[in-house]
Amino acid sequence: MDQKDTEMNEKGVSSSTSGVVVQVREKKGALRAAIPYMPFPVAVICLFLNTFVPGLGTFISAFTVLCGARTDLPDRHMCCVFWLNIAAAFIQIVTAIVMVGWIMSIFWGMDMVILASELQGAGRPSAALIAVLQT
Repeated sequence: MDQKDTEMNEKGVSSSTSGVVVQVREKKGALRAAIPYMPFPVAVICLFLNTFVPGLGTFISAFTVLCGARTDLPDRHMCCVFWLNIAAAFIQIVTAIVMVGWIMSIFWGMDMVILASELQGAGRPSAALIAVLQT
């Protein structure tokens, strides 16, 4: 086994024992990247609104973009990101009839809370986040 690992390393191909670090980065679409980084309490409110009225929390989160909330689309204008969030809310409302929009709305709200927890604690989920996601 050691000889095979040595041969692979001599050829320039890394083996599993050579300590190669692989970094995985999520590629986000335009709608997903338009979700704003909001304060944690606002994100939790939007999650609950999205749970009971699909698209409402997403619609409200669109206005946080106009108030200066940061998104993962720094190269796009604020109004463009606002309209992307409005479009996401509209898609959630229209497709809620067949349950797709309701499920999408809940996941969208969970993404809002996750992004807010990253903003709040540099990626550490807080106790409040864990309590919200367990309910």
